[in-house]
Amino acid sequence: MLERSTLQVIIPALNEEATIADVVAGLRELGLERIRVVDNGSTDATVARAREAGAEVVVEARRGYGQACWTGTADLPSDVEWILFCDADGSDDLLDVERLIAEARAGADFVLGDRRARAEARAVMTPVQNFGNALSVALIRLGWGHQYRDLGPLRLVRRTLYDAIGMRDRGFGWTIEMQVRAVEVGARIVELPVGYRRRQGGRSKISGTIKGSVQAGTIILSTIATLAWRRVSPALRWAGALVLLGALFMWPHGAATAANVPWLLAAAAIMGAGFVLTWGAAQRRDETGAPGWWFWGVAVAARLLLLPMEPGDDVWRYLWEGRVQLAGYSPFHYAPLAPELGGLRTEWWGLINHPDKTAIYPPLLQLGFRGMAAGLGDAVWAWKLVFIAADLAVCGLLAGRLGAARALLFAWNPLVLYATAGGAHFESLLLLPLVLAWRAWEAGGYWRAALAVGVSIGVKWITAPLLCWLAWQERRRPLRAAGLVGLGMLPLGLALLWFRGEFGPLGNLWPGEFVAKARGMDFLPWLVDLVRRPAEITNAWIPWMFLPLAGAVLLLARRATTAFEGYFTVLLLCLPSVHPWYFVWLAPWAAITGNLGTRLLSLSGFVYFWVWRTHELTGMWETALTERMLIWLPFVVGWACWKWRENTSNTSDRSIL
Repeated sequence: MLERSTLQVIIPALNEEATIADVVAGLRELGLERIRVVDNGSTDATVARAREAGAEVVVEARRGYGQACWTGTADLPSDVEWILFCDADGSDDLLDVERLIAEARAGADFVLGDRRARAEARAVMTPVQNFGNALSVALIRLGWGHQYRDLGPLRLVRRTLYDAIGMRDRGFGWTIEMQVRAVEVGARIVELPVGYRRRQGGRSKISGTIKGSVQAGTIILSTIATLAWRRVSPALRWAGALVLLGALFMWPHGAATAANVPWLLAAAAIMGAGFVLTWGAAQRRDETGAPGWWFWGVAVAARLLLLPMEPGDDVWRYLWEGRVQLAGYSPFHYAPLAPELGGLRTEWWGLINHPDKTAIYPPLLQLGFRGMAAGLGDAVWAWKLVFIAADLAVCGLLAGRLGAARALLFAWNPLVLYATAGGAHFESLLLLPLVLAWRAWEAGGYWRAALAVGVSIGVKWITAPLLCWLAWQERRRPLRAAGLVGLGMLPLGLALLWFRGEFGPLGNLWPGEFVAKARGMDFLPWLVDLVRRPAEITNAWIPWMFLPLAGAVLLLARRATTAFEGYFTVLLLCLPSVHPWYFVWLAPWAAITGNLGTRLLSLSGFVYFWVWRTHELTGMWETALTERMLIWLPFVVGWACWKWRENTSNTSDRSIL
């Protein structure tokens, strides 16, 4: 219970002879006897008037609001349990102190007066004060997640909390630091609407002059920046800096030349070092060391730094197929080399890969290409921004569910950054609906999950088995299971109707010969190659490897996380043709589970570019044993170690899902 005899009042004052006596008298009328006025170098009669009114006076010649407050709290008697701060200019309505005391008695640790809650009080505050307070509390909410409404001077704080805060600021950032640190130490905070009036005499040292207002604003913003930076753990400071440095170093070296590959790999190594530094915070789920502003600042900045990077050649097919549709042709029916499309060719047409093959992307994605071509034209950077927006949406979904520390495993993943922002691959358009489906399914939103998986099928055929898994989970309710399948197939069905109605026969909807016979960077097909020759025979074995393995994973999975991660793992191991941006399919699930294999694959996957360099120099696309092992062995060993730990450990650092 708060007793008035245990409450110490601190009043910093500078040339307030006209008001200080009335302020002290008003506090004494409330039964507060311990009143300490800290004179901060007054040249008028402030000290004399304060003593005459019955206050204890402490002189602090070093200027600064925080310095005066800090001096006032020094050498407090041991029986002081609460500290009340108020202004000396008479602007605070001291009758509100009774309400602050009542909240403290009810259990609050920190009670603040909110001047901006009342229109009449806001009207008294200058425009500079209103703007500065609104901006400051908005920044605190962004950085610390607590919604303050004001930085008011009238505040009552429990002494044990004050000691725990460990105030450092000695200037006008004092109020900001106290409020931020109160949030960081988990204080019970209450804000109360209070009255506020124009100062009763003298002149404001801050809001009364343009110079003072600018100085105060600068101090407040710099204090917030300092407190925010102090909150970032040293490991994540280095991690973010290395990720940004690697991105800055990578973007000039994305052009498809063999000479660029060593520089690209060096940049990836720098980013990878930063990525590895995030693992400790992710493992501990250290949210205090991974504030949201740093998480998002690095995530957004790294992607924007890679925006001007020369993209991979896939993007030219995206642009072409959108352009073809706008001209009234079906990319499923006409390959880029088709003579009917000769009039549509552009200066970048020669960059399209496999121009003799028709489209292999599903109809829903093709409609997306059409929309982007209509709205964005041939601006690759604008297409990249669409992919980046989807990528950042995935970051947000993961951070909202797992916390920023765990989501770092996706948001700062070097392979994710390269694939989307640098290489302009559309993998984020595939992952966004899948992560939405995962969140919906875990929350019991089965229909939303089915629809989201259906959208992903419309982006890339490979996710169709995941819809079967959703239905399998509802096998005891056949009607619901059938409904989930029907809803999941709706996006693809509508897209098919669009193409059939406009373009006639769909032509080659399936990947066909190109995907079935292409080989490169594969793992299990390569193992089969060791005992069965030639490669064409192995290709015939691929479905017999994939179907039972994927089926077993999906049948045994009980959680969406297990099903999605396990399915993509099997898919990547069995694919006859693998590219590093395919490894991004595993990245969201590694953020959820902490899978060491996927984390290592996000680094080893860059070995692909050395193989590509060899191809550029020799004209031969062959993966040496060493290169294949450098890519796949970290994944396999890391996955096995992670799984062993998951099965044997009962500690709290196991996956939350």
